[in-house]
Amino acid sequence: MKNEENRQPQIYRCLSSLLDYPTPNLVEQTRQGIDLLKKDYPQSAQQMASFLSFVESTPLGRLEEVYTGTFDINPACHIFAGHILFGESFKRGAFMARLTEEYQKREFETGKELADHIPLLLKLLGTLEPNDTFAKDLISDCLIPVFQKMNANFEEDSQNPYVPGDCYFVTRRKLK
Repeated sequence: MKNEENRQPQIYRCLSSLLDYPTPNLVEQTRQGIDLLKKDYPQSAQQMASFLSFVESTPLGRLEEVYTGTFDINPACHIFAGHILFGESFKRGAFMARLTEEYQKREFETGKELADHIPLLLKLLGTLEPNDTFAKDLISDCLIPVFQKMNANFEEDSQNPYVPGDCYFVTRRKLK
């Protein structure tokens, strides 16, 4: 369990990179993710190996198209947690305001991203202690429901390389 806890922040940071807009480093980032997952999450590592095959055989421009079609155009799998949880409502605004407060309190740089950007949330998790109350709440109240909804929405499009599948390594709980 101790080794798993030591790798968890690295896994969150790596997953943050994989769910962000594709860069020329995506192949290496995916390989790093597989290496991090092999020991404690072999099934997830195997699923990520399928993603690696896709990334290795696809030009960057096409990777960008798939990413945009998956997360920017498809509202069912939007890359913003608040949008998935609350839609365009006042609740999303309140959620983003709370996230912004947490970022400021922790002196965490968000760059130009909106507070509920999923890769940003994962990157933040990579900086937090596993027993941090906010980290636990972020996982249980935000990321688990978000990935469950995304997983359900992906079922119709199982050919999409971003299908989450077994997200145990993301949430520390197996998603159904």
